[in-house]
Amino acid sequence: MKVLSIDPGIRTTGFSVIEAFGPNVRLEAYGTIKPQIKDSTAKRLYHIFKEINRIASRFLPQALAIEDTFYSKNAKSAMILGQARGSILIAAAHNEIPIFEYAPKKVKMSVCGNGTASKQQVSYMVCKILRLKTPPKSLDISDAMAVGLCYINQRKYDD
Repeated sequence: MKVLSIDPGIRTTGFSVIEAFGPNVRLEAYGTIKPQIKDSTAKRLYHIFKEINRIASRFLPQALAIEDTFYSKNAKSAMILGQARGSILIAAAHNEIPIFEYAPKKVKMSVCGNGTASKQQVSYMVCKILRLKTPPKSLDISDAMAVGLCYINQRKYDD
């Protein structure tokens, strides 16, 4: 099972592609999608959409795991994040990839055993689980990896 996992954002979207076979997991790819900050919101959303399509075409994932929205005091930020998530969800639907959404606390609990773990703790555990020699340069990437690992962990219980 290959999963494309996403930590959405309008400025930086982290992604990873993780393959699970039996009890083993292998990190196949990871990175960030960074639209031009000077571009309009519509152009930035379209850039995210195109990049998710490109990644999906290259790696052919069987699932897309994405971090669900969290509730914020800043309604405008939450709305823009929702728009970025929408671009990603449409790209997944366009590629006929089943979508699985996980709350941030569930992701942290799945990877760290603590639903209030810090981003640094998540990064540390992701490195241990995936046997990475160095942590990803961006916490957006390690967060995306954590979402993918959460999906894989949940699949164990769903099967």
